[in-house]
Amino acid sequence: MVWLKFLHITAIAIWSAGLICLPGLYMRRALVPNQAALHELQALVRYLYVVILSPAAFIAIGSGTVLIFLRETFEAWFSVKLAFVGVMVLIHALTGMVIIRLFDKGYIYPPWRFVATTATTVLTVTLVLFVVLAKPIVPDLLPDVLREPGGLSRLLGDLIPYLR
Repeated sequence: MVWLKFLHITAIAIWSAGLICLPGLYMRRALVPNQAALHELQALVRYLYVVILSPAAFIAIGSGTVLIFLRETFEAWFSVKLAFVGVMVLIHALTGMVIIRLFDKGYIYPPWRFVATTATTVLTVTLVLFVVLAKPIVPDLLPDVLREPGGLSRLLGDLIPYLR
């Protein structure tokens, strides 16, 4: 299990660092002197996203899922961590959409978007680290029915026809 934790932490570190540094590479789009340099920047950005960040995200989420069941982490702080990881997934998906448009003719990545994206990503990664390291006491706001086996089917049974 130690190797799985190491794999998980390494994947999260690579994924987080990549999400933080990519907007800086987007800003370089406006500074490329010629088409060859633009092509090199495009190749670098796509390589980082497709070959490094996306597999790291997949490994981080997959190994984290396995660790949930191995360590039986069913505490409220863990739900908060998963919510912030969900925000990281959203940032990752939006980053992929930016990369698709970034190298269109005449497109420039605005500085305000660089600041907003970098600040949001750094804040999200910091909050994930804080929640994991501090394990704060979080009030459990879920109703009792959602903490019981089969509770969701009892709660939504009338809405789902095949459960009747």
